[in-house]
Amino acid sequence: MKCRHCRTPLDLPLVDLGSAPPSNAYLSDDALKAPEKWFPLSVLVCRECWLAQTEDFSRADELFGAEYAYFSGFSSSWLAHCEEYVAAMVKKFNLIPDSYVIEIAANDGSLLQFFKKRMIPCMGIEPTASTAQSARAKGIPIIEDFFGCPLAEMLVAEGKCADLMVANNVLAHVPDINDFVAGFVKLLKPHGVVTFEFPHLLRLVTLNQFDTIYHEHFSYLSLTAVNNIFAKNGLTAFDVEELPTHGGSLRVYCQRSDTGQHTIQKNIESLLRSESDAGICNPAFYADFQSRAENVKNEFLEFLLQAKQAGKKVAAYGAAAKGNTLLNFAGVRRDLLSFVVDRNPAKQDKYLPGSRIPIVSEEQLLRLKPSYVVIFPWNLKAEIMHQLAYIKSWGGSFVTAIPHLSIVPAC
Repeated sequence: MKCRHCRTPLDLPLVDLGSAPPSNAYLSDDALKAPEKWFPLSVLVCRECWLAQTEDFSRADELFGAEYAYFSGFSSSWLAHCEEYVAAMVKKFNLIPDSYVIEIAANDGSLLQFFKKRMIPCMGIEPTASTAQSARAKGIPIIEDFFGCPLAEMLVAEGKCADLMVANNVLAHVPDINDFVAGFVKLLKPHGVVTFEFPHLLRLVTLNQFDTIYHEHFSYLSLTAVNNIFAKNGLTAFDVEELPTHGGSLRVYCQRSDTGQHTIQKNIESLLRSESDAGICNPAFYADFQSRAENVKNEFLEFLLQAKQAGKKVAAYGAAAKGNTLLNFAGVRRDLLSFVVDRNPAKQDKYLPGSRIPIVSEEQLLRLKPSYVVIFPWNLKAEIMHQLAYIKSWGGSFVTAIPHLSIVPAC
């Protein structure tokens, strides 16, 4: 395999998690009677541009289909993040009702709804029919397609260039990262700005966040890697912020290299230096990640086996892609974890891919009163522990597996 960005042959491994079905391909009752499609799940690192990337086995249209079930609006903390982002961008770039905002991977409109409330014209691009329909129900115009140069050129011809483009948690999801980035250059107004948010590879490796690796993520990103990708495709990064979202993310501000006028902030050089000092450009930085992932798997399996031997019921909260990676890497099935609760009705009454563990509503948690609740979306741990604090009434405890096994009694 060659690097998706620079075409250098890849030979530096980050991790091999075996194989798994797509993490958001939830199963219906009928689907349980049919075989699932599993793909190898391994990540390699380019020694030339330092882009970490999954091996090519699956296509984007197989991963982001009509029944895609991730709706961002079910997280109150993410909604708060979106509202804060909109307020900050309106102030920072003086956005007014004459401005135009385009969000790539708009999902269910959770972010654009806040621009709409401020009477700032906006549009979303979203390839998944289920979430696009939800965004339209909020009154947000949506183009149901994958973004890249061809779509950008079509929109330019229609006069729909943007003052601000938003790309939150999508840069990692695209197989052709060069075409994707080049599309922003075409669609931005001469002095327009695009912001990219994505989980930071530095945090993924140092905090052992291997469960954020799944097929829907084609790339795992550092500022070092994306700064080069942007520059080669006509964008210049002029500022960066470190965020707590998704276990540690970056927000990178970019402008067109040919017409942008924003001064490049010292934050860019500072973070690039921090990544270099940590070893992002050194193969040794990645050397023990496999063994650390396997230690987490073994700890988690040991906990589940001991709970079963003690007659304790274990359930989980959050039918998240993170959880599916962990469960399938560890080979966990319903005999060790009874069910998973999720607030999203689109996931309820279905089954997790691979493990085939049933997804139920929160009422089942109250009815069955498990001794342990494993929190799969550990990045939302505080929110979920507050929401489910009532498990204290039957002596329940919360469990997280990343970066290592932790058991905390509810309080």
